[in-house]
Amino acid sequence: MKIIITANTAWNINHFRRPIVEALIEEGHEVVALAPNDSSVADLKAMGARHIPLRMDNKGINPIKDLRLLRDFRKVFRTEMPSVILGYTIKNNIYGALAAKSFGIPFLPNVSGLGTVFLKAGWLERIALQLYKRAFRHLKYVIFQNADDRDMFVERKTISVGQGLLVPGSGIDLERFRPEEGEASSGSETTFLLIARMLKDKGVIEFVEAARRIKEDFPQTRFQLLGACDVENRTAIERSAVDLWVGQGIIEYLGEMPDVRPAISAADCIVLPSYREGAPRVLLEASAMAKPVIATDVPGCRDVVDNGVTGILCKVRSAESLGEAMKSFLMMSKDELKLMGEAGRQKMKTEFNQDIVVGIYQGAIRDLVA
Repeated sequence: MKIIITANTAWNINHFRRPIVEALIEEGHEVVALAPNDSSVADLKAMGARHIPLRMDNKGINPIKDLRLLRDFRKVFRTEMPSVILGYTIKNNIYGALAAKSFGIPFLPNVSGLGTVFLKAGWLERIALQLYKRAFRHLKYVIFQNADDRDMFVERKTISVGQGLLVPGSGIDLERFRPEEGEASSGSETTFLLIARMLKDKGVIEFVEAARRIKEDFPQTRFQLLGACDVENRTAIERSAVDLWVGQGIIEYLGEMPDVRPAISAADCIVLPSYREGAPRVLLEASAMAKPVIATDVPGCRDVVDNGVTGILCKVRSAESLGEAMKSFLMMSKDELKLMGEAGRQKMKTEFNQDIVVGIYQGAIRDLVA
């Protein structure tokens, strides 16, 4: 059968949904990636997926552009008439679901994270919830990556209790992300690495401020940022700000990498002080590689990190709390760090193996098209 997968970037599908794409193609299905053009289109085609470009404005809410997006979804769905559609990211989920209803096509959305809109109450959050409610009404399943997000949708009456389906994030390939030879260091030469798009919501500002404080007592400690600058997001951090931090000697900027494994392997601790997540991929990758992590005690992050066992949780939006977590890490022995990394690897094996995610999707798709 024909299955459309839609997201706000082709990169998102290639980077986060690859196991599902590969499994569906292996089963003999025709997979169509519906997303804006970017450098990942070639990778999707190499996997055997077909790509259809999608015009999207990923910034804010523009009624005119969103209506055009809804129209474009309907045009593609009418032409392709797939057996089922898998949706990711907020606009693709909302307008994709609304368009799919027009033709009676089963739609399976994945609320992989609630994003900037839900970080504080306001009119934008209310609008988003109403749009979600309208789009998800009568859908059989809505997939969530953590129980906090699912429960919030149920409490706000955006979905019914029976609709919410939990998956352990996007899953992790335990063969691709595995520990490498060598031990984590401890002391003043430790390297802390934050991997994320350069957004305020990812806690980049808190990371830099904590680094500034730590360097006063541990001047040889290294702090690195890896990820895209100047992205299309309301909380994007400009490259000029990153360059200023580099010039001040606070952080090193590694730019973007198609393969983050060498950077994770070279670091001692992976840090994600995000304000809210679905099930952060970088924490899954780091833990699978037996690297201890530091993250905020927020939805998504707390699902991946067992505080004091696989990593350390700190308060959100607090450079002071993040700094204290880093100091605690610096005081740990090599044996303690090794045990923490091994515990993270074991958690990935039992709870976040990508085969679990693929199996849930395969079962849901069979149910929807039965």
